[in-house]
Amino acid sequence: MFKVTHWIVVSRSHLLTDLLESRWPQEFLVKLLNIQPESFEKKLAVAEASLVVIDLASVDVQLAYQLQKMVEKKANGLKVVFIHFPRQVDARFLINPSVTAGAFYNDMSLEIIGKALIQILRGNNSIPIELVANIDNGYIVEQSDSLTIREREVLQALRCGSTNIDIANQLFVSESTIKTHLYRAFRKIGVSSRGQAIAWAQTHLHMVCQ
Repeated sequence: MFKVTHWIVVSRSHLLTDLLESRWPQEFLVKLLNIQPESFEKKLAVAEASLVVIDLASVDVQLAYQLQKMVEKKANGLKVVFIHFPRQVDARFLINPSVTAGAFYNDMSLEIIGKALIQILRGNNSIPIELVANIDNGYIVEQSDSLTIREREVLQALRCGSTNIDIANQLFVSESTIKTHLYRAFRKIGVSSRGQAIAWAQTHLHMVCQ
């Protein structure tokens, strides 16, 4: 008996999900499960999906990072594809070699994405080279040895998808203290945004997320 393959589409755009629903089920012989980001963790636990498609035009990149971490923890070969990947925002921290199978810029047509998805279904990745090469370009890493143990703990928690409040609760300190640690850590590693800090931590901190 033929087993239906399920893909999860995470998007707040009904227009996009309707458009995908009119194309992909017939094109790839799959059933799409359209899910709001807030319901993702609950649905992921019960859904037997093979691919997660995250729409970055309607899902914030930081939230998308947390959703992908949930997929990584599921650890059953499930892969993530990002569509509407921003060109003007440094979101390279989203590219996780163990989970990310594809990243498609916001000006790519569904026809182009469809052809790339065929390759992804064959076990290949489709990620622009500039998103995976020279990830340290522009970052100052020479001062990383001067990070305190607490600053490294905070960056590690950031890498694992925790919010400032989450980190404060984990370390039993105030949120303002966490902000101070982040400010000092950002200066030491030469980054200016949360996304850049996560990208740096993914490359330089290798502790396993709990």
